[in-house]
Amino acid sequence: MGANMLLSIDDFSADSFMVHGVFSINIGGHTLWITSTHICLLIVVCTLAIFSFVAKGRMLKAAEVPRGFQNIVEMIVELLDGMVGSTMGKHAKPFQNYIGTIFIFILFSNLSGLLGLRPPTADYGVTFPLGILTFTLITFNKFKFQKVSGVIKGLCEPWPFWLPINLIGDFAVPISLSLRLFANILSGTVMMSLVYGLLSVVAYVWPGALHVYFDMFSGAIQTYVFCMLTMTYITDARTT
Repeated sequence: MGANMLLSIDDFSADSFMVHGVFSINIGGHTLWITSTHICLLIVVCTLAIFSFVAKGRMLKAAEVPRGFQNIVEMIVELLDGMVGSTMGKHAKPFQNYIGTIFIFILFSNLSGLLGLRPPTADYGVTFPLGILTFTLITFNKFKFQKVSGVIKGLCEPWPFWLPINLIGDFAVPISLSLRLFANILSGTVMMSLVYGLLSVVAYVWPGALHVYFDMFSGAIQTYVFCMLTMTYITDARTT
């Protein structure tokens, strides 16, 4: 790798809020960089996949009286199903798996900073697809349950000339969802990086209190907010 490439990667790292290239792959004459986000995201996904396979195997041999790992799995499922059911009511069942999946993924991604990883959700390239996925579900359910006429009628309320404003409001949903999650997690990542970078000599033990807030409390709150807004939007779209 030449000096020019090293300089470009350093600039890329600084301009991208600590996202930096780990190694590159040449595909068809184009250079594809594998960044720290890709590595951390792979670790998160593999960890959750292993947990899922272990949980499935254990539940296939579930005891009548749960204990240990089985008890933890059942508690997680019951908590997530209860959250979805209390928010979406009769619309909950088709979305329990989806909401539960993104809740666990976002929460574990947010908490991965405690393990020394850079949270994948501190990269807009991760949160924006989540917002697009939610927006797709909202739009699909809106056209399915309200039909085209109902969607047009909703866009023209309370007066027809509000159509452009309502359209902007609809298309702003994935942006607001993704930016809220991204900005909050990134701000915590930047703050902790500044603490360790500027106060490295005295940054012992006491930064743990900051991790409790930025990684655990803020991470859990942002996970809940993202999922709660997702459920609310979908429920509204299914209400005729």
